[in-house]
Amino acid sequence: MTVRSRNRGTKPDEATAPSMAVVRAREPFERFYEREFRSVVGLAYALSGSRSASEDLAQEAFIAAHRNWDRIGAYDKPEAWVRRVVANLSVSRFRRRMSETKALTRLAGFNRNQAVLPELPGEADAFWGSVRKLPKRQAQAIALHYLEDLSVADIAEILECAPNTVKVHLHKGRQQLAERLGAHLGGDR
Repeated sequence: MTVRSRNRGTKPDEATAPSMAVVRAREPFERFYEREFRSVVGLAYALSGSRSASEDLAQEAFIAAHRNWDRIGAYDKPEAWVRRVVANLSVSRFRRRMSETKALTRLAGFNRNQAVLPELPGEADAFWGSVRKLPKRQAQAIALHYLEDLSVADIAEILECAPNTVKVHLHKGRQQLAERLGAHLGGDR
């Protein structure tokens, strides 16, 4: 079996019995897209806070996967690759929007201290708004864990970090969310 390198999934070993990776390699991109699109859009929405942006982010990730489907489709978990791309694109989009906002603010002579944003309706919007304010990796770990219901090991693979690092991101993210939302933690499980 070949060694897995950074940004690449494990390639199937032709000498062994067919594994899930071999089966996945034969899966048409269209079936993969249909199976994963809805949950990837949900992840993008949780990270971006915008319905239209979430569809754009998901489409960008799937386009990148489609361009390289011969390689991506052979990964053990091509869905992890697509989610990693969405997570990275959402961070890039956030940074770009912040830069644009700062530039427009300077150009318009607008005083940021006078700006008042309308409150978001509903508990879910408040929660995900708080998640988006967390540091990048904490927000991604929280979204992948609670929205996608992924294990620590799966999140570690998507974010390309150690499982213990994911646990730290989840723990710190939960603490910050509890403080921001006024909840009390009964202990870390």
